[in-house]
Amino acid sequence: MRNFKVKLSLYINYFVIGLMLNSVGIVILQVIIHYNVSEGAASILEAFKDLSIAIFSFLLASYIPKFGYKRSMLAALLVVTAASLGMRFFDGFLMSKILFAATGFSFGLIKVSAYSTVGLITENSDEHASVMSVLEGIFQVGVLSGYWIFGFFIGDGGPGSEGWLNTYWILAVLCLIAFFNLLTVKLDESEVRKEEEKFSIVHEFVEMLALIRFPLVLVFIFSAFIYVLIEQSIQTWLPTFNKSILQMPNSISVQIVSIFAGAIAFGRIASGYFIKKFSWMKVLTTVILCAMLLVILVLPITSGIKVGSINNWTEVPLAGFLLPMIGLFLGPIYPALNSSILSILPKHRQSAMSGLIVIFSALGGTTGSLITGYIFGHFSGQTAFYFSLIPMGILFTILFFYSNIRNKFKFEEF
Repeated sequence: MRNFKVKLSLYINYFVIGLMLNSVGIVILQVIIHYNVSEGAASILEAFKDLSIAIFSFLLASYIPKFGYKRSMLAALLVVTAASLGMRFFDGFLMSKILFAATGFSFGLIKVSAYSTVGLITENSDEHASVMSVLEGIFQVGVLSGYWIFGFFIGDGGPGSEGWLNTYWILAVLCLIAFFNLLTVKLDESEVRKEEEKFSIVHEFVEMLALIRFPLVLVFIFSAFIYVLIEQSIQTWLPTFNKSILQMPNSISVQIVSIFAGAIAFGRIASGYFIKKFSWMKVLTTVILCAMLLVILVLPITSGIKVGSINNWTEVPLAGFLLPMIGLFLGPIYPALNSSILSILPKHRQSAMSGLIVIFSALGGTTGSLITGYIFGHFSGQTAFYFSLIPMGILFTILFFYSNIRNKFKFEEF
């Protein structure tokens, strides 16, 4: 299979970084217990993660092509390996902050490099969309795995003990496996290097910002922002919804969120097949409508559940299993949307565009979590999740404008 080793390496890298990045909710719970910090103090870990992604992507995206995609990913994997070992040996809340700052930094490097590498190893927009869908699907498999890997060690050591920190031995080993696998991969970056030699890093940084002058890019980054707002608002607050609205025990409230991550993973991997058969626009508009329909049908049956009525998995109401399945319909959107812009860009511009994607995705995720949290606290969990219909409707509408602009856009304008 053509470029199999390169694709496999990208998938392994994305699995590892997905597991580490989305463990923030689990770690927040553990530092509250283990380090005796308040909920407000612990929540700063989310900011360390998201802000480091946005800041470092903004500063470094234009430099990555000159340094090299492969070398950037290797550097990122070494950083998260060191951070994982540091978490195990230097037990403390400060190390947790350093861990997520390092993970956010590494995620920015890996995502920009991986997105740009996909452009080097694919020959047309359909293949590009397919690889992107699988790549983002594998990311969600990493997220899903994190719930069970951490859960095993938390259960083994007991809440508040040091047993959960043993998870980082596993993470360090996974990072090293990804590092040495990538080290053996041959990646031809000569096409990008030739273009990059013509310009300075400052010029490339200005060009990244200048991409926003195109209406196509402006509409795209707004679409990406809205999508991540939707996904993160649901993923972040679903455990709280399960606990306070569906009256599930703490453990089940967290573990059942793995259905959401698994559904996103399956949706993204499956969409790689469907996008080859149908246009990306038909696939995305269909799944958005299905997601909206699921919210409308499921939320009404989440009311009236009595406190203490659920003690094990067999007693979980149908709504508890159906609501996380929204990930099946949300999953295909992000990789297909990103592919739609990256696949029409010159290869030496894909790194700059990937930087913008990472930045606005991080901002969208933070915004979604804050808005949903505010509505959750001031109104109700049902109202907060009904709110997701508004950005879904906005995204559905804006996709038609984006598709029309994209179809009329001339490649030479970039």
